[in-house]
Amino acid sequence: MTSNQRVVVIGGGLAGLRLAARLPGGAAVTVLGEEPHVPYNRVLLAEVLAGRYAPEVTALPTPGPALRRGVRAVRIDRADRTVRCDDGTVAEYDTLVLATGSNAVLPPLRGLFEPEGRDLPDGVHAFRTMDDCLALSAAVRPGARAVVIGGGLLGVSAARALAARGAVVVLAQQGERLMERQLDAEASALLAAHLTSLGVEIHTECRVRGLRIQPLRRLRSGGPGAAPPAAEPRPATREGTRKVTGVELADGYRLEADLVVLACGVRPRTGLAKAAGLAVRTGIVVDDHLRTSDPRIHAIGDCAEHAGQVYGLAGPALEQADALAAVLTGTPARYTGTRALTRLTLGGAENGSLDLAAFGETTPRPGDDVVRLADATRRTYRKVVVRDDRLVGGVLLGELSTVGALARTWEGGESPHDLFHLLTDDGGH
Repeated sequence: MTSNQRVVVIGGGLAGLRLAARLPGGAAVTVLGEEPHVPYNRVLLAEVLAGRYAPEVTALPTPGPALRRGVRAVRIDRADRTVRCDDGTVAEYDTLVLATGSNAVLPPLRGLFEPEGRDLPDGVHAFRTMDDCLALSAAVRPGARAVVIGGGLLGVSAARALAARGAVVVLAQQGERLMERQLDAEASALLAAHLTSLGVEIHTECRVRGLRIQPLRRLRSGGPGAAPPAAEPRPATREGTRKVTGVELADGYRLEADLVVLACGVRPRTGLAKAAGLAVRTGIVVDDHLRTSDPRIHAIGDCAEHAGQVYGLAGPALEQADALAAVLTGTPARYTGTRALTRLTLGGAENGSLDLAAFGETTPRPGDDVVRLADATRRTYRKVVVRDDRLVGGVLLGELSTVGALARTWEGGESPHDLFHLLTDDGGH
């Protein structure tokens, strides 16, 4: 990389900022961050919602003047090598990096949107951005009835955070169990029991069909029945505002709700890449150098698809940013994939916390060896899956002192010589 090479990064999240921090100081780097907030760690949003962290605690280191906040890229011109922004400015690039992240999935629920409209009803919230988090935090009250739709990592995090704020929480999961992508049946059952102890009501194999919506309309002044002027002005309700009052399930059962949280997963943001003619499948297709189908354009983080895999996790995003920084600075480097580990801490002061970690393949194939250690009294569960004398996956709940040793064995593809020793409290030391 030459000192005057112009690098434009679209996306001011974890991946984009990590890349900017890894590039040499002489490079002309511009980071276009769509959100107006100080960059933040999205992983900590549930802690903000729970009231355990202030929003500023989630702040990420910023690359200084290289970051332009509140600027959205609207078009890529590959012939001119420019990016056009919504404020009318144009950023020229020699190398362009797409770190556009992902959007919350909004399910096709009856009543979610009006015809030709894209505004969510009052009381309905996605849970993906700092704005989502702050809006939901402002709306929740002790005793509020909250329905969380989705029982994956995002839904579980939102449900326990709302319960910590005193809401009456129902979690509706369409699948057979909670966090079914990461956990086996036994671990999921322990997780469900823990959430239940926090006051969360859980419904699995439960499909939400639609929302119950109440239209809210403001009385017009001067007509029959108009309210007399109030001594103090009241906040005006917007004409035609809709408010959620409940959730309709596929079996006809209805749940009353003051709040509905859509935690149905995320989808890579690929619109810019598609419009620019880049190869896109689920995500923006990249090779081992994180290059797209245009060699001057790279992609990293939640929006990137490498070897058919879209990760959507912080660990792979950071690894991709580091690998691309090496590529751009001329260091021999290739990105060959990430063996991602999921970690989560659930709980509150009264009920204690439950630590969770999952990695690799947690569901065994025929012929695999499985070792489990469970202690109902201590609420701990450990399970590993071994295939051809190699550790291929595992789940730990309640006590994570051994997770480091297990993860190193798994990541290194090593043979677990003393598996029982690795699973016990000494962490294999």
